[in-house]
Amino acid sequence: MNEAQVLLATAATVAVVHTVLGPDHYLVFTAMGRARGWSLARTLRVTLYCGIGHVLSSVILGVIGIVAGAQLVSLVEIESMRGNLAGWGLIAFGLVYLAWGLKKAGRSHEHSHVHVHDGVVHQHTHVHEDSHAHVHKAGARNSITPWAMFIIFVLGPCEALIPLLMYPAARHSESLVIAVAVIFSLVTIATMLACVAVTMIGIERVRLPSSGRYGHAAAGALVLGLGIAVSFLGV
Repeated sequence: MNEAQVLLATAATVAVVHTVLGPDHYLVFTAMGRARGWSLARTLRVTLYCGIGHVLSSVILGVIGIVAGAQLVSLVEIESMRGNLAGWGLIAFGLVYLAWGLKKAGRSHEHSHVHVHDGVVHQHTHVHEDSHAHVHKAGARNSITPWAMFIIFVLGPCEALIPLLMYPAARHSESLVIAVAVIFSLVTIATMLACVAVTMIGIERVRLPSSGRYGHAAAGALVLGLGIAVSFLGV
């Protein structure tokens, strides 16, 4: 293998490793897809769009850096800053979704009221969620959840991509820069889709018990935990 082939193989390998070892790249989609009752197809579609935004933002930054003659250390610092923003974005999103999930769970708690009509006492059981169900169902397609996820993933950097782009730019040709960017991007997105598919299908196959009315809260807690791991543990 010549140097260019080694670089392309390295780009593909790093893309797989950095995605698999970063659970925020796929568990966020699995958790939200399961909590919101998305089909596998819709969950993968959201993952695809977020994956495109994720890699494209780093590619654009890398290309701008190359054209402007920026130093590698400067681009790495920018990527680090973007990583911090993405981590805090996950924390904020997780907290808000957790709070909303707990509120939703409270509204769906079944309780009874005793009524007296014409001297007859009877009991009426209901949940507050039922009275608002039509509102939530009608707005399901217009949910801001996928957009919030998209923004977070656009902010999230592909830390390994910038050095991979800068090296061929300095040593080889523009065509190799493009090839590295394309290979890294395609493999990263494909790995994200594969991991989401495997985790979602796996959950269905092992028939994990449903979290019931606390499903949304559990999803929010998981996203919050991933955000903390990204921000403070460097995951």
